[in-house]
Amino acid sequence: MNKPQQWWQKIKGFFKRIGNFFTYDVNPEKQELATEQPPKPGKDASWYQRFIFYFNVTIGSIKTLLLIVISAAIIFFSLVVGVGLGYFASLANQEDVPSYQSMKNQIEDSNESAAFYFAHNDKLGNLTTDLIRTPVKSNEISPYLKKAIVATEDEYFYQHHGVVPKAISRAMISDITGVGTQTGGSTLTQQLVKMKILSSETTFKRKAIEILLAVRLDNYFTKSQILTDYLNAATFGRNNKGQNVGGVEQAALGYFGKHAKDLTLAESAFIAGLPQSPSVYTPYTQSGSLKKDVSAGLDRKNTVLFRMYRHNDITKAQYNAAKKVDLVSEFQAKATPEKENRGYGYVYNLVTVEARDILIDQLIKDDGKNVTKVRNSKEDYNTYWNQADQLLRQKGYRVYSTLDRNIYDKMQTAAKQYAPYLGQSRTSTVTDPVTQQPTNFTEYVQNGTVLLDNQTGSVLGFVGGRDFNKFQLNHAFDTKRSPGSSIKPMLVYGPAVDNKLINTQSQIADFPVSFSGYFPTDFGQQVQNRFISASEALAESYNIPAVNIYNALGKGKATKTYMEKMGIRLSNKEYSELGLALGGTKDGLTVLQQASAFSTFSNGGEHVTPHVIQKITDPSGKVLYKAPETKKKVFSKATTYIMQQMLSGVVQQGTASSLNNGQIPFSTKNIIGKTGTSNDYRDIWFIGSTPGITMASWIGYDNFYGHNYNLDESASDSNLTYWANILASVYRTDPSIFKLSQKMTKPDDVKEANVLASTGTLPGSVDYEGSAARVNSGAKVKAYYNDSDAKAVSYKFGIGGSDKNYRLFWQNYFGQSNDYAVTSTYTGKTVRSKSAEVEDRYYYSNGSYGTYGSFGTGTYSGYSQGNYSGNTTTRSTTGNGTAANNNQLYNQYGTNQYNPSNYGGSTTYNTYGTTGTGTTGNTRTTTNGY
Repeated sequence: MNKPQQWWQKIKGFFKRIGNFFTYDVNPEKQELATEQPPKPGKDASWYQRFIFYFNVTIGSIKTLLLIVISAAIIFFSLVVGVGLGYFASLANQEDVPSYQSMKNQIEDSNESAAFYFAHNDKLGNLTTDLIRTPVKSNEISPYLKKAIVATEDEYFYQHHGVVPKAISRAMISDITGVGTQTGGSTLTQQLVKMKILSSETTFKRKAIEILLAVRLDNYFTKSQILTDYLNAATFGRNNKGQNVGGVEQAALGYFGKHAKDLTLAESAFIAGLPQSPSVYTPYTQSGSLKKDVSAGLDRKNTVLFRMYRHNDITKAQYNAAKKVDLVSEFQAKATPEKENRGYGYVYNLVTVEARDILIDQLIKDDGKNVTKVRNSKEDYNTYWNQADQLLRQKGYRVYSTLDRNIYDKMQTAAKQYAPYLGQSRTSTVTDPVTQQPTNFTEYVQNGTVLLDNQTGSVLGFVGGRDFNKFQLNHAFDTKRSPGSSIKPMLVYGPAVDNKLINTQSQIADFPVSFSGYFPTDFGQQVQNRFISASEALAESYNIPAVNIYNALGKGKATKTYMEKMGIRLSNKEYSELGLALGGTKDGLTVLQQASAFSTFSNGGEHVTPHVIQKITDPSGKVLYKAPETKKKVFSKATTYIMQQMLSGVVQQGTASSLNNGQIPFSTKNIIGKTGTSNDYRDIWFIGSTPGITMASWIGYDNFYGHNYNLDESASDSNLTYWANILASVYRTDPSIFKLSQKMTKPDDVKEANVLASTGTLPGSVDYEGSAARVNSGAKVKAYYNDSDAKAVSYKFGIGGSDKNYRLFWQNYFGQSNDYAVTSTYTGKTVRSKSAEVEDRYYYSNGSYGTYGSFGTGTYSGYSQGNYSGNTTTRSTTGNGTAANNNQLYNQYGTNQYNPSNYGGSTTYNTYGTTGTGTTGNTRTTTNGY
């Protein structure tokens, strides 16, 4: 107990001396009374006595206050130290203790840029960077250079055990107060940990972990190993080819044209001075040219020499001689770097972007921040973007993708073979944005294709475009285009079946209709003028039935949840517009989004988040990220089965029936699909699925430089042939992924009934012209219901349709000759005033039209894009109000002709106006989709 008592007595004596210093009466005999308040002088006291009294009171108060402040400071300091040590201990307890082999793999890994892999551990290559590096052994490095680095960066390197506590404390005080030299307090060991194991973010947590790992590194490895690994890892500016230099070997070659072991004292000092600020001290520019002023690097060299002299590494004579060396004359002349052409450009770019995005989200979450908020802040997002990019380029990560090299290669070959048949190229004279000079520019029909696994969401292959060397834009992942009618299964029919609004034979109105001034039509501005079954409407991609169903669903009220579960997010404004049922989105969708959403119908109604990156590991094999298995139930099993039956009709007898011409190497009964076309053939789609895979294909022009190129009428046929050729190529490569034997069995809650083809109901009676009329004649068809029973016929049996439409149907049903089921063509604008009459601007064919048949079979005569010629029966006036005569040409839009200026942009465009408003706007209402 003596030692603690002596320590406490010293502390008490210290404070007593401070107190005595501020006490007026310093007589040792009265020191014990120093803390007592002297008596207040009486009325007869002199001014001197009064002064002494108040002086003592003041000094006593100051002393007490000072003691309180000092005590508080000591307590606060102790608290901070305690919390700091506790935090440090907590981190030490949480961090996994790395093994010797793990740390060895990380610090000795010379390929610092991330390594990319196809599926099945098939290495693609490393992330392309302009950083070149050649690791060397300890005996291949000049002793001068080793001494120079130690004297400059860490003079106590051979004495400490990985960290210098005094330097760390000084750096922390400097960081907190902002006062003092910003040395960072990092040893060479800590810098090696930061370069090879951790990120460079400046947080206390990272600093604490850095200290822990530095101590362990110093315990595992010799000083020579640590120094050698540091010299191989550090960056040293740019060389004479403009390349970033990593490691002393490339620095020696790039600056002085010699190996690291042959460097002189002056050359070693110059290179040793670079790591502190490579961009400032390097003598070369980004192009490899020598800077006009290289004095900063030379001055830094002299500083390094002085520190070597002060550290007793060199003599004064060596110091003076090295200062006089003319290094400028030794710098290498500008040279040209070798070009590298290794292919797989789309893959490298895609994997880089996907991996970086994953790391960005992880870094944000690690900092306890909201990912969405950070991504919406440009400044914050850029900070994390740079950190993630640095990790990919400097930490030697392994990035494993889901892409199958064989499948990817076969897709590229098939796409390249058929690309010339997708449509004609367009050449025009444009102004070069760089030179501002006129130049010829050729646009080709571009294509984007995605193939993914339905059960896992893994992207197995893709086609990014025609030629990566000419156009780096990835049309499979990065461009958004109008989906046209390909959106109908996910947005309209799937939710309608799931909500028991429709069954396969529900009758949907396809008559002239106005929704507050919005006049939808089928493809070619046609109207079928009849009730159509849901199966036929989807198979033939009729537009008016889709709009009627979407309207009956309450627009986005019943569909938004379904779409979001399938990975498609649209605004409330988009959902509120009926044109969305035909693909009228504001920005459009990517090919990946389309493929992923559609795959839900081939995966039992479950959606799996699509992904390209399977996992990311560090050089030691530690898993940093693994793709989560996120499944969401979107549709019931019954809905999925019914939708499969309906979507099979698209391929068997609908708009994709041209696939039955023998291009597919297996029965097309195994395929469900949906076509899509936006206005004026701007975008052409096909999405098809087997039980195992889904493949979506888009074709169209990029429309750079404000062009407005459209495809021709045969484009959908071309896209289907293109899709079939790629699918056949993939099937020959790996037929197992198609899972053709895994057909969905009919769930118990799917009910069947034979119903009247004309009404989609059971036979029964209706009130017709004041009396009950029996309805039981005509063909019967099988209908599938989602856990509900067939209903008896009623007068208004369908979805949509006006009183006039039903009267027309029943008159025709009971034998009266009229215009029911006679196709008409609309000549007005899609969006008009809310008061516009439905009957206005329609005319009927004489029956030679009939109903436009299965897309892709035969030819369509009588209607061409823009004009119609033939015998007509006048039903309305033309756009200018004059009567329409037989055999007269009419523009399909009346006198208010289509104006190309309504379209704009390369990947998004505008149409006639916002649905239901009667004014032009930015909604991409698709009226010609099929």
